[in-house]
Amino acid sequence: MVERKTVSLRRLANGKSETVKFERWFRNKAVSTSDLILAEQERIKNSVSNRHVLAIQDTTELNYQKHAGRVHGLGTVGNGKDVGFFMHPMFVMDADTDACLGISAVHLENRLSGASEQYQKLPIEEKESYRWISAAEKSKSVLSKADCVTFIGDRENDIYEFIDRIPDKKNHFILRVKSNRILINQEGKLFSNLEKQPEAGRVTLKIQREIRKHREARTAVLAIKYGEFAIKKSKSCTDKQASKSINVWFVEVVEINCPDGEEPIHWRLMTTHQIPDIEHAKQILAWYRKRWHIEQIFRTMKKQGLDVESSQMESAENLMKLSIMSLCTAIKITQLVLAREGTTQQRVDDVFTTQEQEILSALLRTIEGKTVKQKNPYPKENLGWAAWIIARLGGWHGYTKSEGLPGPIVMYRGFLRFQGISDGWNLNRIMYAE
Repeated sequence: MVERKTVSLRRLANGKSETVKFERWFRNKAVSTSDLILAEQERIKNSVSNRHVLAIQDTTELNYQKHAGRVHGLGTVGNGKDVGFFMHPMFVMDADTDACLGISAVHLENRLSGASEQYQKLPIEEKESYRWISAAEKSKSVLSKADCVTFIGDRENDIYEFIDRIPDKKNHFILRVKSNRILINQEGKLFSNLEKQPEAGRVTLKIQREIRKHREARTAVLAIKYGEFAIKKSKSCTDKQASKSINVWFVEVVEINCPDGEEPIHWRLMTTHQIPDIEHAKQILAWYRKRWHIEQIFRTMKKQGLDVESSQMESAENLMKLSIMSLCTAIKITQLVLAREGTTQQRVDDVFTTQEQEILSALLRTIEGKTVKQKNPYPKENLGWAAWIIARLGGWHGYTKSEGLPGPIVMYRGFLRFQGISDGWNLNRIMYAE
């Protein structure tokens, strides 16, 4: 899948017999989703040693409604009608270098029945939202060799049981706030008290274009406030052993002079990291913004990339196996995206074989220009060197000011083209060997 950038068994296989072998492998009961996840967990354990890592989690739905007539064993997705399942991975990256390290947990949810009428009163362990807690608990074990772990989640992750159970001296979190919580020893709730905090400073950020939200790219100026509050145990918390109150820090950022027609940025973030000054508040914001990478991984898995939802497999079990493998493949592509500026300190041989590096070297001579701007600026042993070449193959012209940096879809296209060239290279060697 990594080599050919597809999850279609017919396109992966060299002929009918190999297609049959792949199909038998997926049907094999000895190959389980838990085994595939465990293999990735074992791989990442040592790579996090002596690092501060960001563990970013989110949920995506994989929709197979267009294949509903032949697939079996699937429940429903978010709209309650279409067939499919939910995937909830924990993506791990280096907090200092942005190196993409892999995944520490994956939760798969196949919703075969509707919600209980007593859903709100159920223990958190029996709710779908428990995936946020279970993924973090499993990841704490997998990432135990890291110096520090910071879990990052969006508003769905604003769960009192998570806030109470997950953090300790080594494990922290940054969550986007959803609930206007009751505070201890404060008049009013959280939002009004945050609003009363004095502005501590401002920061300028580049906001990415997002078609789904009808948002154009722009440079935004954000006013920053921060403070520490004790939040009261929420009524929705069913854990009788949970703390009655928890001290946490908050950062609020509000966009100044937002352009007409655009929705202003307004984020409230909660964290267990201490925030003694404005620079620490800016760091919390910067770490939270890394959450965008997991959305790009989902994008690479789906229609604009590997197109995992177009699979011809017919059983829920096999589709789930395929989803895990496509996730791992999308992460390989993300490694190149994050290495595009040469700052992740990852080596080129982490992703490319010796022969592939030879092909990349030959290609470089054909795509480098004569000017300094058209030269590959990275050393050959750095993964950024390969990322620059792959991006050029994907249609990127190398001008960051006018084009911006290459994203996952450009890298995906470059990978596809590279694979075709690599296949031709290998065929040529076979012909001359004969």
